[in-house]
Amino acid sequence: MDRIKVNFTDFWPSFRVRDNYFFNLLSKYFQLEISDEPDILFFSNYGYRHLSYSCHKIQFFGENIRPDFRIADYVLSFDYLDHPRHLRFPLYVLYFDNEYTVDKLVRKKSADEIEALMQRKKKFCCFIVSNPKSDTRIDFFHKLSTYKKVDSGGRVLNNIGKQVADKLSFVNEYKFIIAFENSSHPGYTTEKVLEPMQVNTVPIYWGNPVINQEMNTKSFINYHDYNSFDALMERIIEIDNDDNLYKQYLEECLFNDHQPNEYFSEERLVSFFKGVVEALDEKPVSATLNYKRVKAGLLLGNYQRKIKQKLHDWL
Repeated sequence: MDRIKVNFTDFWPSFRVRDNYFFNLLSKYFQLEISDEPDILFFSNYGYRHLSYSCHKIQFFGENIRPDFRIADYVLSFDYLDHPRHLRFPLYVLYFDNEYTVDKLVRKKSADEIEALMQRKKKFCCFIVSNPKSDTRIDFFHKLSTYKKVDSGGRVLNNIGKQVADKLSFVNEYKFIIAFENSSHPGYTTEKVLEPMQVNTVPIYWGNPVINQEMNTKSFINYHDYNSFDALMERIIEIDNDDNLYKQYLEECLFNDHQPNEYFSEERLVSFFKGVVEALDEKPVSATLNYKRVKAGLLLGNYQRKIKQKLHDWL
């Protein structure tokens, strides 16, 4: 197969064009090269530079945004969407490229390990948030704090005197962590529930109302099993005061049958990308785009989403 020219744009600031999950994985199966004139452009939702490219485009969402096939030939997103040009690809998969290991989330813990965790985790609950825009998780922080102090080590509601430098080292000391997404939508699952389980801290989760379709909800406290803050609070207090109940959560694996879910399969992404490559002779959607009109529409759409979220949080 001939070399395939690719590029990446409009990702988050720390994203590395030549060293990222997509490039590293797909380079094992295809001859890829980074080019300013790509055959295929990967882009995300952190800018509008993608509009200046006229090649085939794959859009990846790291936020709670719906796919837009007006500006992308193909989409990787959180959505449970039955579309031939869409692949469900949750953000949390990227965190296991270099930073974390899936083994920690599927390995069965021994009785001695669980006992050691019970002895070590004496602090109640923590909260690490940098985005102040989600009223739901801020409201719950205040509600849970009426029971016991919740230690906040992020930029938002910080009450420990400093921002934590090592997130997992900080989380490691606690029984629980408030692990709320910044918004809620079916399928919208980020790293929030997976990160703390790297250090066996039980997440208190809100966000994806159907998270049970991809994870074992017996391993964390799932708001969507209770559907009210009051009922959720009652359950947290019950677990906090019952070592046997808390132990049950530590014994559970995040994934059913101690196996990573289907979204960690390399074959899914490779097969999807193969389909993209095989369709390169087709005319890309960008060939018919009006740059200024589309950009204006995207800006308006972003503004409308922000207003809608504000109204949702307020109501």
